[in-house]
Amino acid sequence: MAIYKRGRVYWYHFVFNNQRVQCSTKQGNPRVARQIEAAHKTRLAKGEVGIAEPKRVPTLLEFGPRFKAEIKLYCAGKPRTIAFWDQKLTRLLEFTPLASARLDKINKALIASYVQSRHGDVAVATINRELATLRRIIYLAHDWNEIAAVPRIKMLRGERSREFVLSHQQERLYLEAAPQPLRDVAILLLETGLRLGEALALKWTDIELDAANGKKLGYLFVREGKSKNARRHVSLTPRAQETLVNRSLESKSEYVFANHRGKPYLVTSLDHLHKKLRENEKVREHLQLPKDCVIHSLRHTFLTRFGEAGADAFTIKKVAGHSSVTISERYIHPTPEGQERAFERFANLNQTAFEKEENDAESLQIPLHSDGDHL
Repeated sequence: MAIYKRGRVYWYHFVFNNQRVQCSTKQGNPRVARQIEAAHKTRLAKGEVGIAEPKRVPTLLEFGPRFKAEIKLYCAGKPRTIAFWDQKLTRLLEFTPLASARLDKINKALIASYVQSRHGDVAVATINRELATLRRIIYLAHDWNEIAAVPRIKMLRGERSREFVLSHQQERLYLEAAPQPLRDVAILLLETGLRLGEALALKWTDIELDAANGKKLGYLFVREGKSKNARRHVSLTPRAQETLVNRSLESKSEYVFANHRGKPYLVTSLDHLHKKLRENEKVREHLQLPKDCVIHSLRHTFLTRFGEAGADAFTIKKVAGHSSVTISERYIHPTPEGQERAFERFANLNQTAFEKEENDAESLQIPLHSDGDHL
């Protein structure tokens, strides 16, 4: 008898009359799992049950529509996300050996063959996104009991992360050269760290310019975004507030950043404006922005500065709407000066507490020290 654990439940497999039998016990207790396996063997020996014909495993091409339907269901309302997964699936299916392979036959050798076919033609980051799509498809097939095992899919090394941060001088030149609405969008991203899609989806009902409930700053409310953590309140700095006030005076739409039809600008439209500005010959000499400077770099610039200002990882996570504090920790860069300031705050906190305790003791006439008392 042989049982093994997959996920939270045990499976068993054995050979009977030269045929392989494999099944999930749907149990997390190994003792019970062995009893279920033994019962199945006994029933087979008595001829009470026959061995079922093995289930036909679909090919990647055949499973593709089911994957797309699942993505549309769980990413409803996020057309860019749906389009992303659809595009990556299309790229995978263009490689015939992979498209025609049954899901249980997709192994390391086949995956390596696919990677070699793409390597050199596209960036490492692109290949990794395609491999991530394949991994999600295979895990979904496993969850639906189409396959019994999942091959390990490793991402390629050498992927460049876009971590460009604007200097304050570059920021000033960028904003001076940027046309509207890019200029105002850029200011909001630099002052709040919103994702571009979150900023473009803002409505005036999401903006509270006046401070309330004892707070010093106004705020904006992000209703939805990349994940459930994207739903959050973000405080408004004076510059962000000034920008929004000026837009509100001329706005005729429910959206903060609306086009001439009163609808929100598309993310692709702002991406195009940013790229056009970055590559403009008249401003390129002064800006000197690399290709790594994408519009997302404005959010990255805010988060980097926010971390430098002393914000801890959990505060950054809340403000940025990150799904994990691990992501937020990238923006924490402890320096000797920063550590020294932290110790100064720590010492001041203790000193204040000690002084308060002494003052309270004196007011109550409680002796804090007594001659002859020893610890």
